[in-house]
Amino acid sequence: MQAAINAASGQLPKNLPSPPTYRKVNPADSPIMILSATSETLPLTTVSDRTDAQLAQQISQIPGVAQVFVGGQQKPSVRIQVDPAKLVAKGLSLEDVRNQIAIATTDSPKGNIDGTRRAYTVYANDQLLEASQWQDVIVAYRNGAPLRIRDIGEAVSGPEDMKTAAWADGKRGVFLVIFKQPGANVIDTVNRIKEKLPRLIAAIPPAIKIKIISDRTITIRAAVDDVQITLMITIMLVVMVIFVFLRSFWATIIPSITVPLALLGACSLIWVFGYSLDNLSLMALTIAVGFVVDDAIVMLENITRYVERGENPVTAAYKGAAEIGFTIVSISISLVAVLIPLLLMGGIIGRLFREFAVTLSMAIFVSLMVSLTLTPMMASRFLRSDHEARAGRFYQWSERLFERLLGAYERGLDLALRHSLITLCVFFGTVALSALLFILIPKGFFPQQDNGFLTAVSEMSQDVSFTEMKRRQEELNAIVQADPAVDSIAMFIGGGGTALNSGRMYVTLKPIGERDANAQQIIARLRPKLAKVEGARLYMQASQDVRLGGRATRTQFEFTLQDANLTELNTWAPKILGEMRSLPELRDVATDQQTEGTTLQLTINRDTAARYGIQPQLIDDTLYDAFGQRQVAQYFTQTNSYHVVLEITPALQGKLDTLDKLYIKSPLTGDEVPLSVICRWNNDPVRPLAIAHQSQFPAVTISFNLAEDVALGQATAAVMRAVSEMGAPPTLSMSFQGTAQAFQQSLGTVPMLILAALVVVYLVLGVLYESYIHPLTILSTLPSAGVGAIAILMIAGFDFSLIALIGVILLIGIVKKNGIMMVDFAIAAEREQHLTPEQSIRQAALLRFRPIMMTTMAALLGGVPLMLGTGTGAEIRQPLGYAMVGGLIVSQALTLFTTPVVYLYLDRFSNTLSRWMEKKPEAEVELEEQEDAAE
Repeated sequence: MQAAINAASGQLPKNLPSPPTYRKVNPADSPIMILSATSETLPLTTVSDRTDAQLAQQISQIPGVAQVFVGGQQKPSVRIQVDPAKLVAKGLSLEDVRNQIAIATTDSPKGNIDGTRRAYTVYANDQLLEASQWQDVIVAYRNGAPLRIRDIGEAVSGPEDMKTAAWADGKRGVFLVIFKQPGANVIDTVNRIKEKLPRLIAAIPPAIKIKIISDRTITIRAAVDDVQITLMITIMLVVMVIFVFLRSFWATIIPSITVPLALLGACSLIWVFGYSLDNLSLMALTIAVGFVVDDAIVMLENITRYVERGENPVTAAYKGAAEIGFTIVSISISLVAVLIPLLLMGGIIGRLFREFAVTLSMAIFVSLMVSLTLTPMMASRFLRSDHEARAGRFYQWSERLFERLLGAYERGLDLALRHSLITLCVFFGTVALSALLFILIPKGFFPQQDNGFLTAVSEMSQDVSFTEMKRRQEELNAIVQADPAVDSIAMFIGGGGTALNSGRMYVTLKPIGERDANAQQIIARLRPKLAKVEGARLYMQASQDVRLGGRATRTQFEFTLQDANLTELNTWAPKILGEMRSLPELRDVATDQQTEGTTLQLTINRDTAARYGIQPQLIDDTLYDAFGQRQVAQYFTQTNSYHVVLEITPALQGKLDTLDKLYIKSPLTGDEVPLSVICRWNNDPVRPLAIAHQSQFPAVTISFNLAEDVALGQATAAVMRAVSEMGAPPTLSMSFQGTAQAFQQSLGTVPMLILAALVVVYLVLGVLYESYIHPLTILSTLPSAGVGAIAILMIAGFDFSLIALIGVILLIGIVKKNGIMMVDFAIAAEREQHLTPEQSIRQAALLRFRPIMMTTMAALLGGVPLMLGTGTGAEIRQPLGYAMVGGLIVSQALTLFTTPVVYLYLDRFSNTLSRWMEKKPEAEVELEEQEDAAE
């Protein structure tokens, strides 16, 4: 990057105030902290100078900080304001004044005098640091008398840029917008800033009041705290499930020990891998609570079964562990296998999901080790073989309830086996229904979050003056500030490389418990109020943790038009903008196209100008001196550098007839030539205020928000459908950018990701069981889970986002364990007890009913707190909880009956295939014998 900047430096204008620089920052990212600086007594230039030199520069050096932007910066300067009439009277031009100012102050090295015994460093009063000193600067001599700046105008102290302003909670001031580096930890970075802030504030005048307007970590910490509470609730619910099914203190404690050990072990491995505890990793740990106890439950239930038969606890532990060990390994390995596609995903989405998948895999691995070692050991020491000693009222009541439940299941299972064809049709019906629901459900990217922070861009007419811009911006600010959900506002106009008709606003909302609406509802209710401000629009969007793209747009999602022909681009962009504004799926449709700025077009009469020796460069320089806030000199202090700005009297700068008062000195004759003699002007044409580029070609980006209850997939489809019907020329390329582009790319990968998970699980199970058929029986549990997950998402009003996709992939790992436990015991019964397939699968289903119910309930209740969560950041977790709960409920209701039937049909198919394969070699042998006999 730096090499490219250096290579292009020779082609850049020589009068650039500063060379191009680059920073490692995401322009579309939200700031991590905003600080305001205001004062009741000090001028804004002093407030800005101290804030910039003593706060911004120090904070920018803190590790993790990428950029500190000073909003509404009022950097001090000396402004030389010249009266054109006095210049003409004295026979001077603006260029004469500029040339004298440029050499009137300097800070060049002067060397030192090195004597025989002592050295002297040479200093001089060659710098002018105050406006009062500039009043006496001599710019020329007339009739032997000096002509000073005070004779042709005046020197005043003022801001370097008069066309920038900022407000903090309605008061004029400046504010610091702090962005973090990509990859830096937000909480660590903010903690470092807050740790250093008191010392930095102590170094500035007490009259400057520093206030934290926005702190992004407040909602992040609240979200983390909410996830921790959710985690504790999940642990309690899972422990309750274990106690209800096993009805023993020690039988409950033994698998419960797995939870803290697995979570602590996973946290240790997270630290080793360099990850941090954030929303995704904590969400993975919450989900893991329902997983990690599965292995211990299955192990303990099998040992308990032998203990209840009268076996010695030690003997029962040996027998139970030997019998169920392979099943537990199969469950865990296949569950980790489901996560392999997430681990191998590319791009930023892959980076996000990789942390989730690695955390979950670590927890599963630790729980597997605990279940195969610690659980049998504790069972052999603490389980009691005396059944009657613990048969209290609760035990007897729950045992009768469980026996009734088991009896009802047995009758239902026998009915399903008798009507196996109908049951098989139900299975195929769920396969078709899951595919249909996946097609019908609206597709999304990430759930819309409420982080308590809004960003907004104001836009006025392209011919608006700076004074009018300030008035309208303050009017917009008053409307937003009046909303009861708003806590604080920081806003600025001008500066930052933005067009003069746009401003930016940062809105911090009150904590979610102190307001009556979420971020999207607040934007919706402010929209009609803001629309009443004449000549102004405010585009608002809720800040999101995951925001992709390399540009800051007015609204959340981007659609970019590119064309090498700028005229064609400017013709079609407004048409497409109008069409998109008519779509009911979109809101707040905006564009960065600025092509209607009013202009003052000067036409130079080159022949007349040449007679006076006046070149276009001299005309441009004179106009720049008069109207461009031209920085003509620089002076330095111990903390910063400042500029001397040349301009004409402010009262004349806003009038078109001022051009009639400008004169240019002829290099040939030395006479003052009126600008009106060599130029004509008019203000009829309009010209672009700014031209955006993408990949070196002119581009226009149209951004939009989503209408209520509209998914991103529906919006992008509506845009592409509308644009395709307009018949745009083929040279106009159109594409979504940023988050919308990442969503479109993910649409094609979602089915492949689910398919990859199924293939990986099938291969792993095929290796474990050395069979092509049994993995199909196990995977037959999945369609019903898909039906339940997608159906509950549609009922609850969610789209199928990437978070919901994680839920579906996790369901693949969870529900297949039902099939594994049934198939594993059925195979063992056929092999060891010589039962028929019908008898073996029936016995396996009844024997494994209790552990299947326990593990499913544990996983289901692990998702309930995520589903019902309402705290900060709950929006990102809810789809995962809904998908898991809905999928587990439907899967549990159907697979207990469909899996045995599928097992029997696949067993018959396998036997038929085996007999056919056996007959084929026999037929080939008989054919060879017949051929030999014929010979």
